[in-house]
Formats: sequence, C-alpha cells, structure tokens
Amino acid sequence: MKNHFCNTVVWCFPWLAVVLCIAPLCAQQNDDYLRALQSKSVIAKKSDWIFWGDKAGSFSTWTNHSNRLIPVYTFGGDLTAVKGKKSAYRDEAMLAKLYGKVPDQTLNQDADYFDQTQLFTLQQLAIEAGKKNVILMIFDGMDWQTTQAAAVYKSQQITYTQGRGDVLSFQTYDKAATDFGFCVTSSHNAGTKPEVNSQTVSNIGGNVGGGYHPDFGGRFPWSAPGDLSYLLGRRKSLNHVYTDSAASATAICCGKKTYNGAIGVDYQGKQLDSIAHRFQKMGRSVGVVTSVPISHATPAAAYAHNVTRNDYQDLSRDLLGLPSVSHRKPTVGMNVVMGAGFGVNGDDDSTKQGKNYVPGNKFLPDQEIAKINVDNGGQYVVANRVAGKKGGDVVAAAATAAATGRHRLLGLFGGADTHLPFATADGNFDPTGGVKTAERYTPQELLENPTLAEMTKAALKVLGTNEKGFWLMVEAGDVDWANHNNNIDDSIGAVFSGERAFDAITHWVEENSDWDQTLLIVTADHGHMMNVVDLKRLIRPAPKSVAKRADKQISH
Repeated sequence: MKNHFCNTVVWCFPWLAVVLCIAPLCAQQNDDYLRALQSKSVIAKKSDWIFWGDKAGSFSTWTNHSNRLIPVYTFGGDLTAVKGKKSAYRDEAMLAKLYGKVPDQTLNQDADYFDQTQLFTLQQLAIEAGKKNVILMIFDGMDWQTTQAAAVYKSQQITYTQGRGDVLSFQTYDKAATDFGFCVTSSHNAGTKPEVNSQTVSNIGGNVGGGYHPDFGGRFPWSAPGDLSYLLGRRKSLNHVYTDSAASATAICCGKKTYNGAIGVDYQGKQLDSIAHRFQKMGRSVGVVTSVPISHATPAAAYAHNVTRNDYQDLSRDLLGLPSVSHRKPTVGMNVVMGAGFGVNGDDDSTKQGKNYVPGNKFLPDQEIAKINVDNGGQYVVANRVAGKKGGDVVAAAATAAATGRHRLLGLFGGADTHLPFATADGNFDPTGGVKTAERYTPQELLENPTLAEMTKAALKVLGTNEKGFWLMVEAGDVDWANHNNNIDDSIGAVFSGERAFDAITHWVEENSDWDQTLLIVTADHGHMMNVVDLKRLIRPAPKSVAKRADKQISH
C-alpha cells in the first residue's frame, strides 16, 4: 500500500498534496526513482523532461491515440514484399483502394513506410510460402518512443536515437532471419455510426477520413514531426484521423481499412474474412491471448464480426462458437481464448450491447461459460482464478488437460480493474497515479492471476498439438492502458511484461518448431503522444555522495 495516502491526497486535496507528498517522494530510494518522477510530475501538473500531447512543459494535455508511424519487427521472414517500392504510399491506385480515394497530401514516392493493412499481406504470403505457423504479437499502444524509453530504462544508457534499437529482446533476437520497418495506422474514417441490434451502419464514410502527411507527421518514427497537433487530429487545414484499436486490429487481421469502432467489418459494415478464418479453413488451429478482457477490440478483431466494439458479450460468443447477433448460426470458434474478464459483473449494459445482453458478467454470461465447459459436454477446458492457487500453475494444468484430451482452452482471469495486474518498470506491482488514480492489487489478485508469458506458453502448448499448424495473436494490452493514463512507469513495465511473452514465443519456436516453419510479427496497433524531452532522466541518478565525489575528482 506504498504511497496510498499520498495518492489519495493528490486527487482529493491537490493543494495539500504539494506540502505532504513531494518531500517523501524526493526522499524515496533511488531504486524507485521513476515512480517518484511520475508522481512528482502528476502532482505538479508540469514537467521539464516528459509531456503527453502537443504542449511542452505541461505534463498532460492528451490521453488518446496519435497518428505516429509504428515499428514492425519480423522473425522468420522479411518486409521486402511491403516496404520501399512496394509501399502502398507510393502507389496512387493502392491508396485509392485503401481509403476509397487518394487522401490529400498522402501520396509519397519516397515513402520508406508502408501501410498497416500490408501486415495482413505478409501473413497471407507466409501461408503461400509454406509456413505452418504465424504468430502476431501486438503491443497495444506501443510506438517507437515507448520502445526507446523502455530501452533506456532497461540498459541505463542511451544506446540509440533512431532505427531498430539494440536493447529489448525483440530488437536484439538474432536466431532467425529478421527485419525492421514502420507503418501508417490511420483508419478509413471516424464518425460512422453503428446500430448494434440490426448490425447496420449509417453516416458511411464518417466525418473525418484517414491519410498521412510525412512532413507534418514525420518521415520516420524518430523524426521530429513538423506539427505535433497534426498527429492528434487537431490541425485545421489538414486533419487525418488517427485510428482506434478496433479499426487497426481489423486492418492487421483482415487487410482492409475501416471506421473506428468496427470489428472485422469494412467501412460499410460488411463482414470480412480474417487471417485466422483462413487458417481455420485449412484445418489449422487459431487462438488469442491478451492481458486485457478477451473481447476487447484487438483480440476480438482477430476473429469476431460486429459493427461496434462495445458489444462485448457477442464478441466473446463469436470467439467461442456461440450464437451471437452477427452469427445466428455460430462461428466455428477459436481453439484457444485466454485473457481477462473473470468476475466482472457490471450495471445494465444493454444500451451498448443490444437487446440480447444478459445481465451479469459484461464480457460473457456465466451460464454460457458453463455451457462450453468440457465438464458439461462442451469443447473448452475452462481455467479461472482459483482461491489460493498460483495463476501460472492453473493455466499450465489447464493447458496440459486440453492438449492431452484434444480439447480447446478458455482462460478467464483478471481482477477488479478487468485486466491482469500491471507491473511497473521495476517489476513491482505498485503503480502510482497518472491522469487517473493509482490502481491497487490485493495479494489474492497477484497470486491467482497468471502473467501474459504464462498464458502464452499455455496457448502454444495447446495450439502446437495441431500438426498442420496454427495462427496465434498475443496482445500486451496494458501498454495502451498505461499510455492512456499518461504513466511512464506503467508503460515501461508493460513493455517488459510483453517482452517476457516474446521470449516465451521464441523459446517455443526453438524447442518445438523452427523459423523455416514459423513467421513472427511484432508490432503495435497505434501510438500515443508521449514525448520524452530528456532521456537521461530515465537513468537512475547517482547517490548524492557518489555524485559529490565525482564532482570533486573533476574539479581536481
């Protein structure tokens, strides 16, 4: 409960917080220096080393996504088919096909970047090249600036200021053919209006369209943008919309740009085949793993269809092969679905979720979980939090049961905040506040929830039993939640938890397959607007006694 009183004071009595909280924060041990910096910036509402938004000096003026270029790393394959001369942004016809028109000031014959939809192309080409397995790892909300901040903190030095990076394991892994590039994430439009019960849309084409201007947004992810406000959709003379997670995941998984809020449907609301559907039709297994609720936008768009991302129960039904508003005759269902959503009983959500909403668990009704359980004749071994048991042990046992019995696997975990507990940069689970108050985790939540890496291992164990191969999405969703919260400590911790899941994937490939059979793509769905003005502040300050000795030596 460290700093619980301080965080309460911050939000209830800001004037008193300055008096009571800053002194203890400054006195904190150096090991938790980043947490102290985060807290101090929140209290002061200004910062000389980091800011979120387009106003330097003001700690927070923006809590949403941005139109930044996003990094892409591949393993077991390269980006030759999509970048450089193959970029959609060098081709007028391709741009018109993506956006329905050629967006203003978007065609760029020198583009080094490509489009997010071309990640679908890579996955399709992997099938054609004979790859058995495709693994898509999405660090939700992780732009290049977030990776650099995490790398500086991890290495305790500034080792790069452009390019791929050389610190995090997905930057340094060299046991597979690998490549690095970056893509545009702008969606088709914002403003299309969904009707959940009829599964139709209106205001087709929306109010604002997508595109990318390299001079305003930057020709490279590390470029200083010509106009920060452009990346936030605030530039009046040229306003290209930034994406949400639903439209971006649909682009990656289905190869089509769509409106913000769409799950597996195009800009007119027409259902699309995802890469997972294509794998399944080939007799291969498919699965999703996430640190956030199973039917949130990114995992949902891997397989489900819905005109709105808010229809959580129906999205879960699609993932699990149950009748839904968009599939009266249910989908086949995924082989593995693992994430959060356990015990989340909310208020009446029928306005967003439609007439078939069942009160109770907002992500999937308990009676439907029981229906698909193998214990009741269903297809899924169901793993939930068990009082007093380690979550990692629970998912491992469930994976063994599913793999041995040739069953499917559903894992539902999480806590009061609807996601797995967030680790901070130092590996502890003691977040401080951002634009929202700090979360607090009970000992039971920390014990009974698995990590993203443990769920990834469990998913691979089950999917790996299919000799024909599989498709798997792994989402580190907490990066996005941290960045929405303007919390650098949580953001770096989230990158590290995703990095451990990446390590679990590469270990599985080395032990159970090889890179001739497997393509791994690591990317994000969109960026935010964190700006680290002084990267040196991410490096642990030397104790005052050491600093004084160093100064004395220099003076002599």
